Amino acid sequence: MESFDNLVEGINELKNQGYVEDFNLKQNCLECRNGEYKVFHNEFEIDKFFRFEGDSSPDDSSILYAISSDKYNLKGVLVNSYGIYSEDITDEMLDKLK
Repeated sequence: MESFDNLVEGINELKNQGYVEDFNLKQNCLECRNGEYKVFHNEFEIDKFFRFEGDSSPDDSSILYAISSDKYNLKGVLVNSYGIYSEDITDEMLDKLK
């Protein structure tokens, strides 16, 4: 199993593995390329994920997701804090990212 010392190292390695898109979490989908692609919960898979703990504060904790979508032939990353469950997102998106 892969592991990384920090978030930046993880992002860089995943980009080297072809996860080049930067996904943004929206209420009911993931977006990339400035909204050109909207990828819904049934259109992507989480291939890997990595948790990072903040050294100085629990608020600095985050999760790095490696995501692929066969439908759109996309691979990319999504970075989110552990507080994702308090975000205003649909139940389908919440279930997918747990």
